[in-house]
Amino acid sequence: MHEITGNIWDFLDQAIIVVTTNCGVDRRGRAVIGRGCARQALEYFPDLAEHLGRLLQEQGARVHDLGKGLVSFPVEETAWSLPDLRLIRQSAQQLRDLADQQGWTKIVVPRPGCGGGGLDWHAVRPVLQEYFDERFYVISIVTRVSGC
Repeated sequence: MHEITGNIWDFLDQAIIVVTTNCGVDRRGRAVIGRGCARQALEYFPDLAEHLGRLLQEQGARVHDLGKGLVSFPVEETAWSLPDLRLIRQSAQQLRDLADQQGWTKIVVPRPGCGGGGLDWHAVRPVLQEYFDERFYVISIVTRVSGC
């Protein structure tokens, strides 16, 4: 696992971009898009809420390949709950398994739960290190908006 700094969106079309999400779906079937990377992703993928909402309803709360080089990474149950290390661990394992299946060679991941979620990076890092190998780049200090 590599740790880098920069703007995650600079890697669009060059790597798989991971957006941290919650598992909530609204009454219209759209994913509840909170803040951070998921909110930023709406600028690039306007149909994200509808697409992710459909996947959450059909396949449940898990890592989803959203197409176009974008992957969801659940860190909290709802937009109003706190990030959960158990869920982050589960998502890290699922992401690694999906990367293996898809043959992805470069995956850029924000520090899950550490932006607006308030988790300490020193608590999250060992969880990710269990699952992430040299294909994974964990990015911090984004130049646009904090939390991604």
